[in-house]
Amino acid sequence: MAVHKAGRKAGRVATAVAAAALIGVAASACGPDDNSGSGSVSEKPSKPASSEALAGVPASVKGGVITVGDPKAKHTVKLYEDPRCPICKKFEETGAQALVKPVADGKVKLEYTIASFLDKNLGGSGSVNAANALRASVEAGKFPQYHAAVFAAQPEEETDDAFTPAYLLKVADKVDGLRGAAFDKAVNKVTYKKWVDEAMKAFTDDGMEGTPTVLIDGKKPEGNSLYDQAAFTKELKAAGIS
Repeated sequence: MAVHKAGRKAGRVATAVAAAALIGVAASACGPDDNSGSGSVSEKPSKPASSEALAGVPASVKGGVITVGDPKAKHTVKLYEDPRCPICKKFEETGAQALVKPVADGKVKLEYTIASFLDKNLGGSGSVNAANALRASVEAGKFPQYHAAVFAAQPEEETDDAFTPAYLLKVADKVDGLRGAAFDKAVNKVTYKKWVDEAMKAFTDDGMEGTPTVLIDGKKPEGNSLYDQAAFTKELKAAGIS
């Protein structure tokens, strides 16, 4: 399984996939206009049906983990991601799409641990800013949709520190009902910085070394199935998830 290694030194510029999605969300590529991070978000459609399929699914926070889905769901899929990781984006537009229906049907809950090690590797604060904004979106009841939008808005080059508060708010404009005084303040002030640190600690404490890392009921999928929806669907079925 290809992963983005924590602690890997910056130097390789990875080309991110142009079109991306979080958990079944096909969305347009976008990037900053300049180094200030105040770039525009693509005007192409960014709210496919699969994004809305998870709109009514509950999201909650416990410790450094964000849980999406019925807390009593029989199966648990753990996802370890860094917002700046292009390989995570690749997973979100491929294998992760197989999770939409099981989560919407209450058969699976997703436990996200949002890491931020790429800021140290590549420089900047984009991963911290994005993780903070994602945490704020839970309070606004829009985490699945915003998670989709953030990965869709990942810059073309992973070394681009595009995820400034201003840019993340532009991304939030693509999610109906997300923008508001509380959310905007949390993004601008990085209100959840302590939580971001807690999430990074959870990532480390769990022994994770790279992103994306996915565990289906505690077990890693085989090979590169993360990056093929049909192959990942087979992995889920093998675990009793359909």
